[in-house]
Amino acid sequence: MCDPTRAKAITQFRSLFCSLVLDPELTLSQVISTDWIAELVAQHVGKTCDRIFSPLVTLALFLSQVLSDDQCCRKAVARLLAWRTARGLPECSPDSGGYCKARRRLPDSLLPRLVHESADRVETRGIRDWLFHGRRVIIVDGSTVSMPDTPANQKAFPQHSNQKRGCGFPIARMVVLLSLATGCVLDAAIGAGKGKLTGEHALLRGLYGRFKPDDIALADAYYSSFDEVVTLVQMGVDVVMRQTGNRRTDFRCGTKLGHDDHLVQWERHRNRWKWMSREAFAALPRVLLMRELRVRVDKPGFRTKEFVVVTSLLDAKVYSRDELAGLYRARWHAELDIRSIKQTLRMDVLRCKTPDLVRKEIWAHLLVYNLIRGAMAEAARRHGVMPRQLSLQGARQTLEAFRSELNRVPADATSALKAALLAAIAYHRVGDRPDRAEPRVVKRRPKPYPRMQVPRKLARKRLKKTA
Repeated sequence: MCDPTRAKAITQFRSLFCSLVLDPELTLSQVISTDWIAELVAQHVGKTCDRIFSPLVTLALFLSQVLSDDQCCRKAVARLLAWRTARGLPECSPDSGGYCKARRRLPDSLLPRLVHESADRVETRGIRDWLFHGRRVIIVDGSTVSMPDTPANQKAFPQHSNQKRGCGFPIARMVVLLSLATGCVLDAAIGAGKGKLTGEHALLRGLYGRFKPDDIALADAYYSSFDEVVTLVQMGVDVVMRQTGNRRTDFRCGTKLGHDDHLVQWERHRNRWKWMSREAFAALPRVLLMRELRVRVDKPGFRTKEFVVVTSLLDAKVYSRDELAGLYRARWHAELDIRSIKQTLRMDVLRCKTPDLVRKEIWAHLLVYNLIRGAMAEAARRHGVMPRQLSLQGARQTLEAFRSELNRVPADATSALKAALLAAIAYHRVGDRPDRAEPRVVKRRPKPYPRMQVPRKLARKRLKKTA
């Protein structure tokens, strides 16, 4: 930015952010604004010398790069060049080297904090009807992403052991906490795909600070171990999970609450895990009172016909078995949300070639996702629907279509255009197909190319010998 004064820098950042990303004031009546983002950037970066790729400009470009269908750095710099030229500012170089260096200078803690606080601000303006018995439900789930095959990425995020050296890609594992009400990402933990203390349980333990007393943790069978459940319950967090496969359920035992619904005491395992200290193991209670209920699925097309849900919500009069079965079914939203982040926002294959930038790229995707979810929450609030009823891809497309016009119309016409935008977002609903059954097959045939079995460098040498 040309003018080093803070006021003009924020004014230019506001224009750049709204032009290239989206207007954050669409999110729940200005609880998220460019001024708030600029304030957080100033807290993490402090004073910097005046340059074209200042932290504010770099952040705006980074998020626009994530939001774009073409996520290359060259196009991001070209957008900045066009923006500066159109406003009579000195042109910047079309070379992307300066921008790539500026992304490295962004503090590692900046993007995670923006993700945390953006999700919290959206949730504070939510409607009580979006909650489960007035309580916040947090979905826990894990996933993986791949990235370019560079030595630095391989060292930090090793490829799968089944892949030959030079033929695979580094893999990062992450565990995310998702709000069932708004769909926002509350927090995430990122680690390697393999190695000591890199499993989803270890990553989840680093996220315990994001839970609050009276929350409900919703997760699949992988997380329903005695240690995880006890830790959450001792924090005042209730759990609703699927029964793990190595624990036997016998409805003839315990206190009967109804058909296939009872209270039973879980016993602590006898042997201490290697990762757990002796003091932590001794602090675990020997037994834990839990509720188990069997859910039968009679819908055609579902692979699972019955399973057991375990929960610390023991009062059958307050939490009926049908409600708990429906709540566990809502856990599937985690699969849909992660699919939206990885496919709609194209996070399944990352572009950065160093581990620190890989982590920033993941957090940038999560921040863009939260900003879109914030606009969806505002549209849902104004039009009396649930945020989960709205389409994320429809919201993304609508925001992209309205963005240029929002920056072109005079100030007195902005409110009417924003109202039309939110109405359009509320119009695009997710199809109501609760019992749809589809075969798990792919119709389109892949290209008939063989899989890489040797490193590319060796394959080139072999190709030259046969020529």
